[in-house]
Amino acid sequence: MKYLSRVSVAAFATLCLWSAAVAAAGTAADAIMVKEPYGRAVPPGQPNSAAFLMLMNNSATDHAVVGGESPVAKVVELHEHIHQNGMMKMRQIPRIEVKANSKTVLQPGGLHIMLIGLKQELKKGEKVSLTLKFDDGSTKTIEAPVRSVMGGMKMKGMGGMKGM
Repeated sequence: MKYLSRVSVAAFATLCLWSAAVAAAGTAADAIMVKEPYGRAVPPGQPNSAAFLMLMNNSATDHAVVGGESPVAKVVELHEHIHQNGMMKMRQIPRIEVKANSKTVLQPGGLHIMLIGLKQELKKGEKVSLTLKFDDGSTKTIEAPVRSVMGGMKMKGMGGMKGM
């Protein structure tokens, strides 16, 4: 019986240490700080906008944003601009990587979060609630001020990105 008790105590201690290690590691939402978020103001009738921010991963583990939600948009998608065949194009991507102990910047002309099917006009000075979904299932909700951002990117044959 003494042996069983020692095994039980050892197993319990191991479980406690493992649980503490998992808790210390935290989630992607805990590890990633969001800096300088903002949404792009759009004129009345524009169906889409975008959000930009800096993601700082203060952990030793790679993480990724894999989606989002916002009460101001029907759909939230992750996007990037790429230079292809002499033209800038925007395309949806499945994830935005945030490497360990580094930062990833979402900015006009690069990685960004699209707010598609706006349910309301985004006016300068207001705030937009945005929930980021991470690859480990955790989420982080932020409030991004709405700012005026210079007009759309010039794209060959498109005269700018309408709605951006």
